[in-house]
Formats: sequence, structure tokens, C-alpha cells
Amino acid sequence: MKTALLCSLIVLLATVVAGCGARTRHHRGPAAGAAQIPTATAAPATVKPTAQIAGIIAPYQNVSLSSSLSEPTDVVNVIQGDHVHKGQVLAVLDTTDLVANYNADERNADSADARAVQQKYQAQLNLGQGNYNVEAAREAMNNAKLVYDQDTVLFKSGYVSESALEAAHAAYVQDQQTYNTAVLNAQVNGNTTQGLQAASVASAVADAQSAHAQADQIEASIVKATIVSPVDGVIVNRNLNPGEYPGSRTIFTIQQLDPVYAELNASSSNVFTMQRGALVSLAVAGVPNAATYQGRVSAVLGQVEPGSTNFTVEVIAANPGDRLQSGMAVTGTINLPEVSGTGIPTAAFLDDSHTTIMIVDENGDAKQQSVKEVGSDGKTSIVSGIATGTKLVSNGQLGVAAGQQVVTSDPSQSPGASPSPGESPSPGASPAPGASPHHRRRPQQQQQQP
Repeated sequence: MKTALLCSLIVLLATVVAGCGARTRHHRGPAAGAAQIPTATAAPATVKPTAQIAGIIAPYQNVSLSSSLSEPTDVVNVIQGDHVHKGQVLAVLDTTDLVANYNADERNADSADARAVQQKYQAQLNLGQGNYNVEAAREAMNNAKLVYDQDTVLFKSGYVSESALEAAHAAYVQDQQTYNTAVLNAQVNGNTTQGLQAASVASAVADAQSAHAQADQIEASIVKATIVSPVDGVIVNRNLNPGEYPGSRTIFTIQQLDPVYAELNASSSNVFTMQRGALVSLAVAGVPNAATYQGRVSAVLGQVEPGSTNFTVEVIAANPGDRLQSGMAVTGTINLPEVSGTGIPTAAFLDDSHTTIMIVDENGDAKQQSVKEVGSDGKTSIVSGIATGTKLVSNGQLGVAAGQQVVTSDPSQSPGASPSPGESPSPGASPAPGASPHHRRRPQQQQQQP
């Protein structure tokens, strides 16, 4: 009896020791059912982030043409949708009356030129006569003075009567006045650069210039009667027909479509990192495999409406062939400044806001970790909140739960040899989460009937 009891104790002790050994092996390594999950290691990286924002195409210039002439339309050469070039004739107004007025004004201008020339010659004549009159008056005055002086001497000797002396004196005084008047007239007439005669010439010249200006004005109206396109573009509105008067309305609207503006609707977070001159790639929304158009940010405009958080990023892009039309919806991919730091796969985020990832601690347990994304190129994200070398689940959509045991998808790799950010494991190397790599399905054996 004692021997049987001793044997039972020995068997029980062996069972306990075996159980302890099994538990010890469980803590030293992952369980046979632990999930094999693709992992990555946070490492230094540099990315070139981009931002995608939507918007619409707007013409580079929207030109509205009108005419101030009250003339009927002679011919219209374009219709809506026509592509036109700068300087191309769009329409011509009837200028019959304008040509007649121009010819009359030209004749008036020629007549004014002739009068100006005549006035120049008349001024030269008047200046010459004025100088001659001064000299003649001076000579007459001197002669009158000589006669008066002689009569004064003869009067004292009794050879000339008093009345004769008084007559000689009166003649001398008259000649003095004539001389003074001649000198004054000469001073008023001046010379060829100043004075009355120069002013008369300048007035005649000004009249001629005014007549020419009036003729030039009519000529300019005749030129304006030929309506041309000021830009390369497309006729989007024609509001003029032959025989009609332009009036004050817009008769043509032309949109310049090469280059074009893309007006992208951005939020404050987008605008904060965008720089003028940044490269932009434009794609037509909803058109797969469509050609892209390259451009640059020309302006980052402020609030669309006061108090709103909507901004406009204006992009200028080349548009060969005018394929991008005004009003088309486009998506712009804008290159942002490079960002360097700790990089992880962008697919590692658990949420759409890119603030949470699942890291793997030294014991192989999954642990949720909060991070902040600084920049991303769509494959690799630069984050803060974790250190370089941190091991993490590279795909946040696998449904790994916090506390779950994680085994590297490649058993030959050590935890530190996980793929770098953006690097995916080899195809077929990762079984589905929770599946054991050593699990095999046993074939069913059919029992034979005896």
C-alpha cells in the first residue's frame, strides 16, 4: 500500500514539473498560434510631400470688346467657338461718312498750313517795315531840329519872323512824336522769337496743328472701325450682325486659354505650406488616364469670403491646343517643401487622421501609439512621437489588436531586420493573421468495413 502511494506521488510530481516547463517555454517565445504580421522599422527618411486639391479652370484673360462708333456694321468674320489670333480682323464697320469727313479735315489742315506760312512772311515784312520807320522818323526828327536851330539864330538876327520860328518848332515836336511812335511799334513787333509778330506766327501754326489733330481724330475712328482681336483665344460671345450699329453693348467676348488659370479651393492647412512658384500637375477630374498639364503656383489668395476658412490657390498652366476649357473641374497635385525626420510606411496608420499607429514592443506585443504626421509622399510618412528604430505594424488595416502577440512575417529576420519605411515584405511570405505557419490539414482516413 505504501509502495503504491509513493508511486502516485512521484507521478504527480513529474506532471507538475512538466507543466512548469511548458509554461516557461511559453514565456520565452511566441505561442504556436501567434499571428505573423508584416512589420517595419522607423528610420530616418526624407520625403517630398504633395497636396491634392480640387478646383476649376478659368481663362487667363476674359476680354470684352465694344465700339464707341455710331456706324453700321459692314461685315462680321467670326462666330462663337472660333479660335482667333492676336490682330485678326473680327468685324468691319462702314466708314463712308468718316472718310468724307477726314478728307474735308485734311483740306482744312492744308489751308491752315498755308496761312501759317503766310503769317511768317507777313511777320518778316512787318518787322522790316518797323525798323525802316524808326530810321526814317529819326532822320526827319533830326532835320526838323536842324531847321528849328537855324531859325532860332536867324530870328535873333531879325531875318526870320516869330511865326516862322514857331512853325519850325512845331514841326520839330511833331517829328519827335513820330519817332517815338515808330520806336514803340518796333518794340511791340519784337523779333522772330518774341513780340507781336512772333505771337501771330505761333497762333497761325497752332491753328494748323489743331486742324491736323481733327483730321487725325477722324483717321483714328476709321482705324477703329476695323475691330481686331487683342489676344489669342476663343470667341465665346458674338453679339453683332451685319447692318447693326454696335451701340454701347459688348459685341465680342474672347477668352485667352493658353495659358490658363486653375483656381484651386484650399483650406488653411493646405495654404500654410504652399509657396509661390511651386510645381503643380493638373488632371481633369473624372477622366482616367487623361493627360496632365504642368504649371506653377502664381498666387495664394486670402479668404474667399470674410470670416471663412476657404482660400484660393491660383495656378498658371500651359494649355496647348486649348484643351482645358473654362469651367472644367480639375485636381491639382502641388509639390510641397521637402520634409526630413523619422519615417514610417504611410499604410501603418490606424485612422484617417494619421495620428495613431501600432508598435511592437520588445516582448513582441502590439501596442497603440499616438504620433503626429509632419509630411508624406503617399508611401512614406515623416512623424513625431516615436524614436528611430521603433518596430511597428506596417499595415494598420490588418486589424491587429493592442496586446496581441506579433511575429515577424519573415522568421529568418530578427526584429531589428524588419523592412524599412515604404518597403513591403515578399509576396506570399505572410500568412493571414492568426494562422500558424506549421499548421497542416490532415487527410481524412476512410475506415474499412471488416
